[in-house]
Amino acid sequence: MEPFIIDGKKISQDIKDELKVKVADYKSKGIEITLAVIQIGDDIASTIYVRNKKRACEYIGINSRSYELPKDTSEEELIELIEKLNEDDSVNGILVQLPVPDYIDPMRVTSAISRKKDVDGFCPYNAGALSLNVDGFVSCTPAGILELLKRSNIEIDGQNCVIVGRSNIVGKPMGSLMLNNNATVTLTHSHTKNLKEVCKTADILIVGIGISEFITSEYVKEGAVVIDVGINRDENNKLTGDVLYEDVAPHCSAITPVPGGVGPMTIAMLMNNCVKSVEIQK
Repeated sequence: MEPFIIDGKKISQDIKDELKVKVADYKSKGIEITLAVIQIGDDIASTIYVRNKKRACEYIGINSRSYELPKDTSEEELIELIEKLNEDDSVNGILVQLPVPDYIDPMRVTSAISRKKDVDGFCPYNAGALSLNVDGFVSCTPAGILELLKRSNIEIDGQNCVIVGRSNIVGKPMGSLMLNNNATVTLTHSHTKNLKEVCKTADILIVGIGISEFITSEYVKEGAVVIDVGINRDENNKLTGDVLYEDVAPHCSAITPVPGGVGPMTIAMLMNNCVKSVEIQK
């Protein structure tokens, strides 16, 4: 079976082009959109992510403000900056680049961001809104996966969806999002018994466990759709997913590659949330 390769690069570009038109329309009405990005320390991966976010803002026409704080910044200083940005009417979205240093409580940080500016969708209000299927910001990676499925004309309604991984950033919100779109959802994790058998019930298998090439063809039902959220590096510094692509692909009806699948969608949906913030803040 030759699977359909879900092209995250192309779909994310389509979304950014659509947003560019919306932002230009807002600008013609005198409305500017501004994203504030806070980074603590100089972690290389975080610096690359922040740079990519700035580039996406520039492309779409969103203003970006950078707050690059030293790695010994205290939790109180960080919260103080967030509260200042909450009060700043010229700022539409606030994003704190994760991970933060160990001595800072990420839950306290995400909770401090105003729900109307929480474009990452991590604050308790927005997490609850997604769970209750009411309007709010949806965290960017799950929102991106949903767009990949919809724009690839993959049926969600009534399908069995198995999610491997229960993180607050991907697994849990993804489960809510698929339920809200009428899938039957099973959320698995490190304590799940008979994981292979559970995964083989999936029409749509979404994998985000952070273990390189963990999912082989033994976990995949013939004709399933496989979405690989993993981004790992092997001993040669080559990017790998959580799915062993060459082994799994021949058994799928559709699959995302790594790189070029889910990754580009996260930033596209962050931009989407920034544009959506204008309506939410009205």
